[in-house]
Amino acid sequence: MSSTTHTDSHAPSGAEVPTRRDFLTLLALSGAAVGVGAMAWPFIDSMEPAADTLAAGEPIDVDVSKLAPGQQIVVVWRGKPIFIVHRTPEALKTLQSPAVIRVLSDPDSKVLQQPEYADNWHRSINPVYAVMVGICTHLGCVPTFYPNMSATDPAPNWPGGYLCPCHGSKYDLAGRVYSGVPAPYNLPVPPYHMTSDTIVRIGENPAGNAFDLNSVVQI
Repeated sequence: MSSTTHTDSHAPSGAEVPTRRDFLTLLALSGAAVGVGAMAWPFIDSMEPAADTLAAGEPIDVDVSKLAPGQQIVVVWRGKPIFIVHRTPEALKTLQSPAVIRVLSDPDSKVLQQPEYADNWHRSINPVYAVMVGICTHLGCVPTFYPNMSATDPAPNWPGGYLCPCHGSKYDLAGRVYSGVPAPYNLPVPPYHMTSDTIVRIGENPAGNAFDLNSVVQI
């Protein structure tokens, strides 16, 4: 099943209608410390769907069947970059490491930055797949993805995750912010659920849940 394609029936004649390729950018980062933070916010913002689509907040489906362990996909939903990461077993072990937990600002997700169904140590429905809003909670930059769990550069003794290129805020691969950095909160988790083992539906809660991204403390 492929990602949902949005069309704008209200676009004026001659206007360029965004395509699915505008909304789904695959970044293959097989062990290389190449991040999506290099993508400036104006570039991402330019890929927004039409105003009526944004207002509706229509859900989008993302197929992660070809997303290899350690890789990340970036999609745009309601004008916001959404990170989807296939976390490796090693990354999941690191998320539970006492050495990492003790240097996090909010390791137990006590601040409302995620729905109830993502209020756990991995901040997701399925531990394997992380789904987060890719906007630093400091000044709104897009953090850079560093999946290497033994990374010593750009930050010594750092097991990898996300680094904000603007002011150096760091997050782990669950989007939990480190202590002593400018960013005050964890990365938000959007409403989402998995319609199958490999399809992530962003913008729609699991049955019986009611969570709106506007309810988080800060985006």
